[in-house]
Amino acid sequence: MAKEVTALPSPRRRHLANWLFFRVGSMLALLLVVGPVLWVVVTVVANAAPHWKWSVLTTTTQGTSGGLENAVLGTLLLLLGVLVIAGVIGVAGGIYLAELVGTKANGKPRGGVFRAATEVLSGVPSIVLGYVGFTALVVGLHWQLSLLPAWIVLSVMVVPYIARGTETALRQVPTVYREGAEALGMPLGYGLRKVVLRSAIPGVVTSLLIALAISAGETAPLLYTAGWSVDNPSFSLLHKQVGYLTYPVWEFWDYPSKQAHYLSFDAALLLVVIVLILLVTARLIVARTQRHAESRR
Repeated sequence: MAKEVTALPSPRRRHLANWLFFRVGSMLALLLVVGPVLWVVVTVVANAAPHWKWSVLTTTTQGTSGGLENAVLGTLLLLLGVLVIAGVIGVAGGIYLAELVGTKANGKPRGGVFRAATEVLSGVPSIVLGYVGFTALVVGLHWQLSLLPAWIVLSVMVVPYIARGTETALRQVPTVYREGAEALGMPLGYGLRKVVLRSAIPGVVTSLLIALAISAGETAPLLYTAGWSVDNPSFSLLHKQVGYLTYPVWEFWDYPSKQAHYLSFDAALLLVVIVLILLVTARLIVARTQRHAESRR
């Protein structure tokens, strides 16, 4: 008995369905992503630009007035410490998971316990990490509110992102690169440094920049660990509080003074600029990597 053949939709109907899905649906999804970002950026710029003064970058905060030199320098110093501490630990963890753990007989990667631990750590709220850091480091070890506890807490918070990004970048390196290095008699460590890791550097750097962007916008962990200071940072790791840009955004807006509101918007604008610079740099690295990828040759 012959099977009944189902009639296919007309070409015009298929074209209309494809147009609605790819054009209209994709554009709406893009607007849902880009719209809030543009709204935040436009709102911050519109409120900060009318009263912006370049002296904000060269004068320290005086109560709820003055400038934000101390906060800018403190934020940059915090990012530098996170880059060193979290960068070393996260990249090393990603290399271990991607290259040294190996795979099971069924082809699946090993290290499920370590990956589960990083996923759990990335899901812990930042304020909880800040409270743990306050209890263990500021109070328990008597470090007081200072730079080192802030470095440690922020680094713990972003290490999972760096480790995951490093592992993904290393796993995207073609296997023939490793086989070629082994065929040339390179030791495992030398081949990893000179061949595999060099090919994955763009992805690793991208994960580092994204982690820095995340840590630059944090407030809750720093309230518990760094405190706040109107003085420029003195590179003292312990027993001295440090300023940062998210504090004026969070605190000064509640003051009745207009100068406090101006500083709050100025700090928000500087934060947006820093985060945008980091994210644009990451996108440029990704674009350069994809331009030279094998799939585009």
